[in-house]
Amino acid sequence: MRCPICRKETDASPANRFRPFCSERCRTRDLGAWAGENYRVAGRETEDVEHPDDCPAPKKIIH
Repeated sequence: MRCPICRKETDASPANRFRPFCSERCRTRDLGAWAGENYRVAGRETEDVEHPDDCPAPKKIIH
């Protein structure tokens, strides 16, 4: 198995506490990439709108 960050061969067994990474350094680099929003999922842009179920119900007006 190869480390997803540096591509070095790494131990995939439970003995490697950093798996799937080869070291704490690579694990930390990956965490930093997630925190910095450097990873993206392919797809089209979406609007940032609230779900209708999350909006308060409109007040009824009685005449």
